[in-house]
Parts: sequence; C-alpha cells; structure tokens
Amino acid sequence: MGGNRVTSSGNLRPPMARAIIPGSTMPISPPPDLSAPVYRALAEALGDARVHTDAAARDLYAADEGPRRCPPLAVVFPETHEHVVHLVRTANAFRLPLVARGAGSGNVGGALPSAGSVVVSFECMRRVIEINPRERLAVVEPGVPTAEIDARARDHGLFYAPDPGSAPYSHIGGNLATGAAGPRALKYGGTRDHVLGLRAVTGDGRTLVTGCRTTKGVVGYDLTRLLVGSEGTLALITEATLKLLPAPPAVGTLRACYASAGDACAAVARVMSQPAIPSALEFLDPASIAAIQQAGAAQTLPAATRALLVVEADGNAEDVARDLVRLGVALDGAGLLELREAADPDDVKALWAARRSLSRAVKKIAPLKINEDVVVPVPRLAELVGAIDALAHRHRIPIVSFGHAGNGNLHVNIMVHPDDADEMARAHAALESLMRTVVAFGGTLSGEHGIGYEKREFVPLEISPDTLATMRALKRVFDPNGILNPGKIFPDEA
Repeated sequence: MGGNRVTSSGNLRPPMARAIIPGSTMPISPPPDLSAPVYRALAEALGDARVHTDAAARDLYAADEGPRRCPPLAVVFPETHEHVVHLVRTANAFRLPLVARGAGSGNVGGALPSAGSVVVSFECMRRVIEINPRERLAVVEPGVPTAEIDARARDHGLFYAPDPGSAPYSHIGGNLATGAAGPRALKYGGTRDHVLGLRAVTGDGRTLVTGCRTTKGVVGYDLTRLLVGSEGTLALITEATLKLLPAPPAVGTLRACYASAGDACAAVARVMSQPAIPSALEFLDPASIAAIQQAGAAQTLPAATRALLVVEADGNAEDVARDLVRLGVALDGAGLLELREAADPDDVKALWAARRSLSRAVKKIAPLKINEDVVVPVPRLAELVGAIDALAHRHRIPIVSFGHAGNGNLHVNIMVHPDDADEMARAHAALESLMRTVVAFGGTLSGEHGIGYEKREFVPLEISPDTLATMRALKRVFDPNGILNPGKIFPDEA
C-alpha cells in the first residue's frame, strides 16, 4: 500500500508534512508486518484503499505533538459510521488495539500509538451534516476543523464558543476527546458544555446515540458528558450535535501591564470578584513576554513590564463599553504600569496573534517543551506562579507560564534539551513537584489538554483509589477487551 492519505471522496493525496518535537522514544521494537488474516479482515471492513501498512504511512502517524514515537501496524481511514462499526468489530475479534486520531495536535500522547496498534484517522469523516439556525445547533463529523464550525455558524449570525489555540487546524473529534477549551471558556465554558449529543461506537462494536437536540434533557444517564474527555478510551465518536450561540455584535479588548507577576495575579482576583465577567482573561509571565518580544511581537510594552494581562469583553456595544469601564477599575491597582484599550481591529488581531504565538515562540528556548495545563482556584493563582518560579530556580531549568488566568488554568512549559540526561532528570523532578503542588492547592492536573500517556502516572495524586477503580470498571463496560487507546489516562495496574 502507498503512504498517501485518503480524501473524503476516496481519492489519494500526498501526506501532509508534520512538525514532530524531537524527544525520547518508547522502549519498543519496530512493529512487525500486519498478519495476512488481519489485513484481509481490515480491508474487507473498510476497503483496500483505506488500509495503509507501508513504512511511510506508519512513520507519519507514529506520534502526536508529544515527544514519543511508536509506529503503528497500520493506519486506516474510515469514511462513514458503518465503516467504524465494521472496523471496531473486526479489531475486537482479533484483539487489535485501535488508537483514534484527529489532526495529531495534542501534546500529552493521547493519540500516541501503542505497540501493535492500528491508528484510526478520522480525516475522511469531515462533513458538516447540518447547520440549523432555528435550533441553534450544528451536526458534524469528527474530522471537521474546529474553526470551520465557527465560521459556518457565523454565516448565520451564530458562533461556536469553544476556541482552543489549535482551532484553525485541530479537528472537533480531538477537541471532544480531550474536552478542549480556550480563552472563551471563562465566560462560555469548554467543549463539554457545548455538546448536545453524540453518536459513537463502543469497543465491542455497539452504536451509542446519546443526548438530544434540546438544551434541556435529563432522560437516562448523561453518557454525552462521560464520552467527552474520555480520550477515545470508551468509544469512537462518529458524529456530534453541537450547541451554537448568537454571535456577540461587539468585542472590546484591554491590555494591562504590571511590574510583577504577583501584581497581575492580584488583578486577576479582583476582576473575577466583580460583576462583569470577561469573555477572556489571559496571563503572560516574564519568560512569556521575553519569548514573544524575541519573536518580534509586543514591542510596545513599557520597559519595566514583567507580567501582562489580556482582557476581553463581548456583547452588545453598550454592554461592552460599560464592562470595559468596570474591568478597568478592577485592573487598576498595585504594580499597574499601563492600561490600554485596543483601538481598532488590527490592534486586537496583533494582540491575540502575540498571545497565540507563544506555543511556538517558546521553542526557541529549548527544543523540547514539557507542556502542562494545570488548574488551581483563582485565589491561589499567585501562589502557583510563585511556586513555579521557585521550581525553576531550584531545578535550574527554564519554565515559561501563560494561559487562562480567569479559570486559574496555566500552561506551564518546562523547557529542556532531550539529549541532556541530567537536565531531563531535573525536569521530571520539577514536573512531579508541580503536580503535587497543584493538587495540594485544591487544583487539577489538566484543564483542557487531557492526560494521555504523559501524565497518567500522576493521576492517583488527584483521584482516590475507589474512584479510580470505578473508572476502570466503566472502561470495561464500554470496552470489554480493552482495545480502545490502551495505556492512556490511567497508570498501569499493579
């Protein structure tokens, strides 16, 4: 078989180039060739052109944006729900692990193939089945880029609220798998809050239809919210019904510069304790500011700036004007160096471009970033920022922090050189200390990236043994033979 991807029309096209972060490899041997009986069964389930076993295809899908690589036995490209049903039943019969994959933009190894697995790429399932302005909903397949859903909704005066930084290229299926969010989650909630219903295939080939088309409905167990965020370990999602909202007619943006990170965190607490709820409240620490300035952005900051807040309000023009005044009052306080309102759409675009460039900009510090997205209660945000600074000094390692301060959700980037064994050991020690600190502060290990392979060892810090055992039991109900994304979310059982 060739290493080309398949379009939704069934035609082959060249594989797209991917940026893989160099890093450690999993301790496995190269996968053997897929056995003839298994290959024939997969080809019968999907069609020969949708089963790719050559080395080029396996290498292309051997990783997500995390540091590890593990070539799968094959890569398959279903195009319909029925394809997925046949695929899962075939894999179940052969006890063949399946790893679902969207655009591969995750960074915790959620789409990392396991040894001897088959990657299920949903690139060909990218139909927007329905945009219904009257019911304010969209029905989509998992391969649709998230930004496309929002763009299609805005054609009708609506919008899709979740806005992860990867929205231009990530697929809605991956967002559903991880429970992705973004800056607007502060006001509107994350992906889970905008899913009305799902169609999915369990690990033994049963079709589930969950939820309803209405915004209220309490019949039966809420399997919809259970599947969202389950990282492809319970079922493979083939269709999602999403809630759309009226697009806000006006948006206002403020930029607040502070003399210290502590001053900025104090301002965050003030903002979140007053009535005007911003639609976004983003924080950048000193290392973040240095990174974007080095990349050529944010050159107009006051020289003494050591922390930055980007605050957005949306709604009717009168409401936005009133909220910006209220937010400005809350932002004013100790350490404030400058408070500016973005004057025109180009200013706003440049401000958000600088914020969204951070994930790429920090890679100039070191080739590998250990990217965490921890969350603490907002009143403890300043303590978390202080603890992160102490970890960086104690372990002699660069750490860059930024993120969704209004939710207490920071992206903590530990920057390392993977070929430096001592530095990697210090990084892991810093990571473990970070996780223990977050849990001690009443926080959670992940707000939107998921657990995947990389963070599973830390899950028992947050989840009690009885709760973890119940979750494992649920996994067996949905996936009796354990073929869906094995080795993810939970640590290995003793």
